[in-house]
Amino acid sequence: MEDRHFFAVDLGATSGRTILGTVKEGSIELKELTRFSNQIIETNGHFYWDIYALYQEIINGLKIVSNDKIEITSIGIDTWGVDFVFVGKDGEILRNPYSYRDPHTVGAPEEFFKQMPREQVYGLTGIQIMNFNSLFQLATIKKNGSSVLPIADKILFIPDALSYMLTGKMVTEYTFASTSQMLNPKTKQFEPQLMNLLGLKEDVFNKIVYPGTLVGTLTQSIKEQTGLGDIPVIAVAGHDTASAVAAVPAENKNFAYLSSGTWSLMGIEVDEPIISEESFQLNFTNEGGVEGTIRFLKNICGMWLLERCRKEWARDADYSYPELIEAALAAPAFKSLINPDAPCFANPISMIEAIKHYCRETNQLVPETCGEITRCIFESLALRYRQVLESLQKVATFPIEKLHVIGGGSKNNLLNSFTANALGIEVIAGPSEATAIGNVMLQAKAAGLVPDICKMRELIRKSVKVNIFTPTDKELWEEAYNKFLQVFIDNI
Repeated sequence: MEDRHFFAVDLGATSGRTILGTVKEGSIELKELTRFSNQIIETNGHFYWDIYALYQEIINGLKIVSNDKIEITSIGIDTWGVDFVFVGKDGEILRNPYSYRDPHTVGAPEEFFKQMPREQVYGLTGIQIMNFNSLFQLATIKKNGSSVLPIADKILFIPDALSYMLTGKMVTEYTFASTSQMLNPKTKQFEPQLMNLLGLKEDVFNKIVYPGTLVGTLTQSIKEQTGLGDIPVIAVAGHDTASAVAAVPAENKNFAYLSSGTWSLMGIEVDEPIISEESFQLNFTNEGGVEGTIRFLKNICGMWLLERCRKEWARDADYSYPELIEAALAAPAFKSLINPDAPCFANPISMIEAIKHYCRETNQLVPETCGEITRCIFESLALRYRQVLESLQKVATFPIEKLHVIGGGSKNNLLNSFTANALGIEVIAGPSEATAIGNVMLQAKAAGLVPDICKMRELIRKSVKVNIFTPTDKELWEEAYNKFLQVFIDNI
C-alpha cells in the first residue's frame, strides 16, 4: 500500500491541534503539526468561543503541509459536543458561538420541562439531561429574546461550521447532531415536537450526513491562502468522543469503553437505542456512533477535578502529574471519598474547598495535602466507574469482559490500576490519541483504504501499544465500594 496522508483537526474545550496522519501498510502514524489554545472569551456576562481564531489555526496547519509539499488525501474535523453557530441568509456567521460553559443555561432544563415533561424529552431523544445541551441552549436563547435567533437562516454545529468555512458547503454530521438532545435516535432526524417548541423551521438544520461523507473541496480563497489544490473535506465523526470510540482497539463486541480526559465518558456500543424507564432514571444517553451504531453512555466528571485543584495549587507550587501521583501513593487509602458528579463540583470557586466541604458533610476525614486530595479524586473516580459499569451491565445484551480506556487518561497508570481493581475486570489502556486516530481512520475509510470499522480496529491494534491492568486487592476495593455507596450524595 502506498503511504497516504490525512489532515486531522482535533479541537477540545481547552486546546486544539492539527495532525498529519499517515496510513502505511499495516500501521498508522501521527505527527502533530500545530497545537494552540482554545480560549473562552468572556464579555458582557457571556462566554463565547472564537470561531474565527479556530478557523485561522486550521489555515496555519494547512500552510505547513503545503510548504512541506505533503500531498494530503483529505481533511477531517472533530470537536467537543453541543455548541453551534448561527448563519444568516447571506451565508455569514452572525456572531461567535456561546460556550457550553456559559451560565445562561443554569436552570434551563427545569424551565423547558414546563412545556414538555422531562420523561417525554428523554423518551424522544434518549439523551442524558444536562443543562448545556443544544436544546436547552436554544430554548434559553429564545427565552432571553436574542436578536440573532430571529434572523438566523441556518444553525451549524461547530465542526460543520468549520467545514463550511473551508468549503462553502453546509451539512449536519450525525454523531455531533446526536449530542444536541434534539435528534430522535430511532428516526435519526430532528424531532418535530422539539423543533416546534423552539419555534425553529424544519430546514434550519442541513441534511444529516454520516461519518465518511464528502462535504466539499477547499474554496478558491482557501486554495490561494494555503497553496493547496482541490482537497476534499470529509465529515468524520464530528463529535470527538465518537471519533475516539471508533479507535477502540477491541477484538470483539464484549467491551465497555471509557474516554478519559477532562470528562470521563463510559459506555457500550449497541445497534439500537436503549430508552427505558431504567435508562431514564439512571440518566444514560444514546449518542450516534459510526456505521449506524449507538453509543450508550454516561458522562462522568473526569480529570476536571484535578485540573482545577492544580490551578489552585499553582499559586504556591506548580505540581507536575508525576509529583501528584507520587504524593497520592504516599497518602492513606480510602480515607476520603466523593461523588465526582455532585453539583458542587461542576464549577466551584474553589475545587479544593468543595472537596473538603463534601467530606465534612459526609462525616469523613477531610483531605488536606495535595497527595490526600489527589488520592481522593482517583479512588472516587474509579469507584464511580464501577457504579456506572454495573448499570451498563444491567442493560447490555452481552457480557462486559474488558474496559478499554482511551484518550489522555489512558496514560494515567495509577488511575487505570485503581479502575481495574474497582471494576474487577481487565483494563486495556490506549491509544491516548484515540480521537485523532479515529478521525484519520474515518478519512481512510472514506478513501477506500479500509472497508469497515472491524478492519479499522484491526489496523489500530497492530499500530498502537496498549497497557493492560489486571485487578488486585479485591476485598479491599469491595469494602471501599461499600463505603463509597454510603457517602454517595448527588445533591451537595
